[in-house]
Amino acid sequence: MTRRLRILTWHVHGNYLYYLSQVPHEWWLVTDAARSTHHSGRSGTLPWGGNVHEVDVAEVAQRHFDVVLFQSRAAWDDEQHRLLSPAQRRGPRIYLEHDPPQQHPTDTRHWVDDPDVLLVHVTPFNALMWANGRTPTRIIEHGVRLLAPAQYDGRIASGLVVVNNLDRRGRRLGADVFAEVAHQVPLALVGMGSERCGGEGEIANAALPLRMAAHRFFFNPIRYTSLGLAAVEAMMVGSPVVALATTEMASLVKDGVNGFADTRVPALLKAMRALLDDPRLARSIGAEGQRTARERFAIERFVADWNDALRMVAG
Repeated sequence: MTRRLRILTWHVHGNYLYYLSQVPHEWWLVTDAARSTHHSGRSGTLPWGGNVHEVDVAEVAQRHFDVVLFQSRAAWDDEQHRLLSPAQRRGPRIYLEHDPPQQHPTDTRHWVDDPDVLLVHVTPFNALMWANGRTPTRIIEHGVRLLAPAQYDGRIASGLVVVNNLDRRGRRLGADVFAEVAHQVPLALVGMGSERCGGEGEIANAALPLRMAAHRFFFNPIRYTSLGLAAVEAMMVGSPVVALATTEMASLVKDGVNGFADTRVPALLKAMRALLDDPRLARSIGAEGQRTARERFAIERFVADWNDALRMVAG
């Protein structure tokens, strides 16, 4: 697509939005004076490009946009009707679904029920589990461009866990699994609010790849969510990933080949101890994971997939 589109969206997941902004169009982020949730615009430490702009909530209806990209139920159910003009609500729209269903895992009907909207899922697992109804769907898997050059060395003999607000997100994000494992092998926890459970707090986005590269392995304790970008980023730097074999992770990590994945915590602990005891094994497993990530999550493929979806809805 050669025409640069004007796309309205919201700041929901910062790293994903940064990768999305690599798609060469003009991205407009809904903002408000309080920089409230999903209205924070070009916030944080991410290196936003010149194609990422802000538009105040009061001005949205007066602007022209070629596509409106929703990323939350609040934007779809509420802000669509409060902020958008009738013409914008009739125009090309995409709903980007970041998560699997959190009510019933198989029988939850997605709230977007409109044959004129494209529903994009970020993993095949999400698309499988949602009841999508009559809304046309497409899968666009993650694409990653590391924010800083980093290559695994694993010099720190501990695992790294990256989860935001783990203590408040409970069993779904694996707070209990993390606590169980942390009593038996050395683990470092980073992310927003992690200091409340003994972690180090938030790390700047650009500093995270080097931190991932330094730890012997990356541990993903999450039971049920979409495929976390942090795990993909860790694979990109060559860090061996140890994870619960649930959701899309089960299709990504081949146990003992390009990482370790199991639904048994004792099996994961055995793998972690093997990585701690054998740096050569860690480098070998990490290198296989890196090859997998580069093949599956290349930013070039991600950009091409999004361009194709935008071409389909916007003409």
